[in-house]
Amino acid sequence: METPQRGADQAEMAGLGDRAENKRRINRKQLVNILNYLSFQDGSLLVCFEHVRYGTLLSLPAKPRPCSGDKIECLWSGTILSPRRLTAHRLHHILISDGKVLILIQPTVEWADERGICFLIPESCCELNMRKVRRHPSENIRVEFVQNGVFLVGELLDFNAVSFRVGFPSEPLKLFRSVDSEAAAAVVFRSGQEVLYSGECRIIRKEHFRKTGALVLTPIHNQIRRFKPKEFRSSRQILSPAPNCVFQHPLTGRTVSLPVVNLSGSGFLVEEHYESSVLLPGLIIPHLEMTFAPTFHLSCKAQVIYRNVGKTPEGEIDVKCGIAILDMDIQEQATLSAFLHHSMNLKSHVCNKVDLDDLWHFFFEAGFVYPKKYALMHAEKEKFRETYKKLYMQNPHIARHFIYQDKGAIQGHIAMVRFYENTWLIHHHAASKSSAMIGLSVLNQVGRYINDFHSLRSTHMDFVACYFRPDNKFPRRVFGGCVTAIKDPKGCSLDTFAYFHLSKSPLPWSIPEGIHCIVETDNEDLLELESFYEHISGGLMLQALDLEPQRNPGASLDKEYEKLGFKRARYLFTLKIGNSVAAIIMVIISDVGLNLSNLTNCVHVFVLDAENLPPVTIQSALSMLSGYYNQEDIPVLLYPSDYAAKHSLPYEKLYSLWVLNMHHTDHYFRFIEDLVGKNHG
Repeated sequence: METPQRGADQAEMAGLGDRAENKRRINRKQLVNILNYLSFQDGSLLVCFEHVRYGTLLSLPAKPRPCSGDKIECLWSGTILSPRRLTAHRLHHILISDGKVLILIQPTVEWADERGICFLIPESCCELNMRKVRRHPSENIRVEFVQNGVFLVGELLDFNAVSFRVGFPSEPLKLFRSVDSEAAAAVVFRSGQEVLYSGECRIIRKEHFRKTGALVLTPIHNQIRRFKPKEFRSSRQILSPAPNCVFQHPLTGRTVSLPVVNLSGSGFLVEEHYESSVLLPGLIIPHLEMTFAPTFHLSCKAQVIYRNVGKTPEGEIDVKCGIAILDMDIQEQATLSAFLHHSMNLKSHVCNKVDLDDLWHFFFEAGFVYPKKYALMHAEKEKFRETYKKLYMQNPHIARHFIYQDKGAIQGHIAMVRFYENTWLIHHHAASKSSAMIGLSVLNQVGRYINDFHSLRSTHMDFVACYFRPDNKFPRRVFGGCVTAIKDPKGCSLDTFAYFHLSKSPLPWSIPEGIHCIVETDNEDLLELESFYEHISGGLMLQALDLEPQRNPGASLDKEYEKLGFKRARYLFTLKIGNSVAAIIMVIISDVGLNLSNLTNCVHVFVLDAENLPPVTIQSALSMLSGYYNQEDIPVLLYPSDYAAKHSLPYEKLYSLWVLNMHHTDHYFRFIEDLVGKNHG
């Protein structure tokens, strides 16, 4: 045989007749059914001839035709057998393989020619257990093999969860011969341009044929590290009834359905039969469905992270595989999170539909909407109602809300909105005064969601941020305490703004010519802002608010808002003294009520040259830009906050902007755990 065959190796063919004793017998009726199934699947069996003079084996694949009697015809598969070659050989045996066992048939030949062969089906044949784990044939999977500078491209022939076999064509045969069987190699599987597997392997067997070669390889590691290890991992839950994970295997194209042992927002555990294992550690599954019911399923992209083999109490071999979720549609993230949160605590809800009158009643009763805030809201309360109707009834993917609800009564609430390219703003944290733990409970809900999904590309969550008033005890203790505990401004930072309202003036304001001017912000201006901010703070604010140099984010997010029926727009201006940057002004516009304090529909002013920029110039600049807003009173956040105090600029309150880098979630959850422990104590 001159090419590596799928399903059986030449090395396994020799001497099979001597190994057929004391094996399971298969009768003629069973064998006919097996042959017909093979024909139905368009599969091949292997006809093995022995040279009459030299005893060498010649193995040819053949496709069986339908069979209903005691003989069967098979047509050679892609091979033309010359009469001279045929007369030089006699039939030795026939093999049928399912990847794990071989069926050995020793029949009588009825006839054989260049088209095919016909043989009498014996009364019985035997089944040989050739492997502990079944091999599965594969097609159209490109394999890239790299070892010490040797680069080969081949095709995956067959595989199981323990090993796989790769065939290489004749062209790089010299390179193939230089492969070191004792050295490790890197292997990559591709389907088209999509990578399905990459890993370090060792060579089990190296096979040479006349014009081709094959390698049997096994992964060196039973576990891969896809993400940075976390101390606070997603909570795994055992569900009853348990869902199934169903997918089309990327290497075979066949449908696989496996029971889910436990499930979290970041991954799950499944069980396999050892003999038919198909989950190779490192394997990427482009499309997988978790099926909870015929009409309830969730889709994701996933990867096999580890494979553990053990024994059940009954002594059977047990295989458990950990699968990580690599990406998931953001709406399905909310569905999975809602399911898991509610399974853990029936009072915890994620993005559930609520009665809006009940929600507003809760906000007023809990003191979240206090008199001064309501006075600012009153003139546009219908716009607030309309925004909240869209947020809580349509469940847009830019927003998430978490509610603690007991027998229909709302007792706790927190929400967040994706308002910058990769930043989600946490806001609207309110809790009933009946229990201090309810506030922490909803905070824990949003924390679990963040921990589960922040690493997924579709979530766009590199940072979470929150504006809060530093004179508010609870957020100061939680968010301010977190900054103190982490002690790294690149992990968690706090920056404080002075907050005031600008009243639209019917008369146009102007800035004195020759001294100050307003221009559109360019990259050089943002570099200046970055240098200033690093000098006085060194935190995460500019990254979170998309104010870094060399970035032009926002346009795609604006379009997403527009598609959902919401409004978002951002404009950057530079206030200059001569050629020097005095301040950067960010005009950001959104729906009234997206944030109850309108901090998503306001002006941010960043003062760089406090000594040479008088407050009247800032007020003039703001008045010139006030035309971007429809409302009469425009909220303004000014940074740094001490500018207002030093220059006697009237302001109403202070707001601190807290930002957490998602690479530091362990620090955050460790702090929250300590905080909850102290409260319980």
